[in-house]
Amino acid sequence: MSLRVESEVRPHLTEQEDTWLPWVERCLMQAAETEQTPPAEVAVTIVDDEEIHRLNREYRQVDRPTDVLSFPQWEPGEEWGSPEGEPLPLGDIVISLPRAREQAAQYGHSLERELGFLAVHGFLHLLGYDHGTDEEEEEMFSRQEAILSRVGLTRQG
Repeated sequence: MSLRVESEVRPHLTEQEDTWLPWVERCLMQAAETEQTPPAEVAVTIVDDEEIHRLNREYRQVDRPTDVLSFPQWEPGEEWGSPEGEPLPLGDIVISLPRAREQAAQYGHSLERELGFLAVHGFLHLLGYDHGTDEEEEEMFSRQEAILSRVGLTRQG
């Protein structure tokens, strides 16, 4: 099982922040392994608040910025498929870097941990997980924490 991650970063990163990209990929690889996905690919784009606000308004009709958006390639219940030998395209994850910075400070943990959390959260949405009910939220968030702890990004990290 393998996961191909294509990353694009649009806002300017500090030299220190530039070190977090491998963490995002590591978290997504662990998520794919934990969830036992077939060979797959995801696209991760790190954007500013203006861009995520625009996307949130356009695709979700919510007129404010958010921390992460997921754009699954597949509808719930739709059978997955890809050409023979090609990785399964799961979809796109868009993360707001300003929101990640704010939330890392707010929760008292590292930017790497917050970006990892948002990437895994978005990835699980691509797989069909949701948090619309208390039960769904408990399942999704416990899976997120298990994945992040496997790569060493605990709440204190």
